Amino acid sequence: MTAINEGIDLTVEDGVAVITLDFPPVNAMGPAMLDGLYDALMGALADPEAKCIVLICAGRTFIAGADLKSLGKVAPKVDFFELQDAVENSSKPTIAALHGTPLGGGLETALTLHYRIATPSTRMGLPEVKLGLLPGGGGTQRLPRITGAAHALDLLLTGRQVPAPEALEIGLIDRISASEESLRADAIAFARELVAEGKPPKRVRDREDKIEADRADPGLMERLREQWAGSLKLEAAQAIYRCVQAAVKGPFEAGVAVERAEFLPLPSSAQSLALRHMFMAEREAAKIPGLPKDTALKPVAKVAVIGGGTMGSGIATAFLDAGFPVTMVETTQEALDRGAASTKGVFTSRAARGKLTQEKADARIAALSTTLDLSAVADADLVVEAVFEDMEVKKDLFARLSQVVRPDAILASNTSTLDIDQIATAAAHPERVLGLHFFSPAHVMRLLEVVRGAKTDHATLATAMNLAKKLGKIAVVSGVCYGFIGNRMLAVRRDQTNALLAEGVSPWDIDEALVDYGFPMGQFQMLDMAGLDVVKTDSDVVRTALVAAGRKGQKTGKGYYDYSQGRHGNPDPATLDIITQATGVKSGSKTLSTPEIIERLLFPMINEGAKIVEEGIAYRASDIDVVWVYGYGWPAYKGGPMFYADHVGLSTVVEALRAIPGVTVAPLLEKLAAEGGKFNA
Repeated sequence: MTAINEGIDLTVEDGVAVITLDFPPVNAMGPAMLDGLYDALMGALADPEAKCIVLICAGRTFIAGADLKSLGKVAPKVDFFELQDAVENSSKPTIAALHGTPLGGGLETALTLHYRIATPSTRMGLPEVKLGLLPGGGGTQRLPRITGAAHALDLLLTGRQVPAPEALEIGLIDRISASEESLRADAIAFARELVAEGKPPKRVRDREDKIEADRADPGLMERLREQWAGSLKLEAAQAIYRCVQAAVKGPFEAGVAVERAEFLPLPSSAQSLALRHMFMAEREAAKIPGLPKDTALKPVAKVAVIGGGTMGSGIATAFLDAGFPVTMVETTQEALDRGAASTKGVFTSRAARGKLTQEKADARIAALSTTLDLSAVADADLVVEAVFEDMEVKKDLFARLSQVVRPDAILASNTSTLDIDQIATAAAHPERVLGLHFFSPAHVMRLLEVVRGAKTDHATLATAMNLAKKLGKIAVVSGVCYGFIGNRMLAVRRDQTNALLAEGVSPWDIDEALVDYGFPMGQFQMLDMAGLDVVKTDSDVVRTALVAAGRKGQKTGKGYYDYSQGRHGNPDPATLDIITQATGVKSGSKTLSTPEIIERLLFPMINEGAKIVEEGIAYRASDIDVVWVYGYGWPAYKGGPMFYADHVGLSTVVEALRAIPGVTVAPLLEKLAAEGGKFNA
């Protein structure tokens, strides 16, 4: 064995040179690796005994991308592009032995080797689009040549991680090793096969079969543009599309030139800055100030869910999906049967669509037990209530649960607005009470607001955050206040939309502005979907009038919109008449531009966010961004409300807020604006 430098070894075994990279924790590519890999490659090429070269990584993964911490600090003797050229132009066949998660530059490196083998559990991908970037190391050019344009765009525009079996099917890898443990031996055996059969180096850049088939279909790229129209709102996605288009057109060198030109403006673009902010914000949200690192987690093996309605059944589904046995409790057999059917139906549907094996679906369904007897939760480690949104109902339930559950069990409320501290007063152990505010549908939506009560102890909070990871959720800690982080700010937007209605702006103009900004739907479309009679507020005169007219939303075929022609809904003149009668102002008589509507709706939300930070309800401004992006559809490429405020300029926000009736500028916002500061410094 020859140690090339610290972290890189080269051995030659019966004619096969094996280069091993060992840069914990994830073999991120930095200057030391670039230099060492280059030297090892040169050593293998110069060794007459070596007929084939295998590149493999120690530790938990093949190269998982670039070492961002080392960027710009030390210049390697060869840059990434020079290294790629050296690897790709090797006179000896080369094999990348993949395991773990070869991502970004790691997968681009693997694509410069001539052949690829992966362990059965390997997941690989090019996730740069999620950061508003594109793969700048030839990924947009080599990938279409090895998989074809359709598969390449799928991987590049979603940034998803592809499992090894799919990678083999689409041609991204050449074979799968027999086991996780046998990768090295199988890669060496693969190398000896190539040598025995006289197989030459096979550069991905030279492959033409997939590209020729794409070129022979003149309508392909336009069809793919239409297929991915939703994703192409992102500047990076548009650039990726143009790169793949160049790859299909060819030649390779021209395509690489397009890729490099398209890459250059992206890192400094507003969208990329926002997406990179969200990438870091998501990770910051998991850090809880003042929580001791050695806090012991409470064991959670059994879960009970009280309530089988929309939220209860969804929460049960989420826990079952994560491998927890769940007991569902209801007050009537009819409600219990309905809740169980809803939960089971999710897994049955997934199995029917091939999203889940029948065996796994059956196992999840079998892990659900149902009962009308509250005492059946006596052995639960965690009980989540999802009952009617009424303080007295919840307090009564927590008092009864305290008589049933073990004294060390965690009691959680799924309330979306109510005071967790008040609920906790009914429990025998308030230190083990907190809020777990799931978003509907609970088994789909990624956000989980973890509401810490005044008496919630460290172990309970830490356990809840750990559970969120197991559920595949992004958890954000909130303090106790009406609506917590998300719904408190949503209430502010609701008030402003109602004020605009009262001034004569039509509901569809308001919704159109929100959708144009990037939200998946407008305020009134959202209300129609939820049901106008779900939340009864006497102050909302328009909604009250619509409900009185029998217009309760999608479920009755009419709400703010008319759904007689389908679920999308159409503007209805009758709605304008009802609004006019309710407000005394002719609906549709006032027209505002999209930017004016956006300022009116979003700036007061930002102001409320400033209050939330100042009050300590959120640990940091970026936590608010995470809540709104993952829970309420704020476009990630706009970075969330607080990042958006920084982008617009806090002084601009303050000036606009002063012109809105009834809004008092938050002290923190005013202070930061005066100092030229930012929420996310």
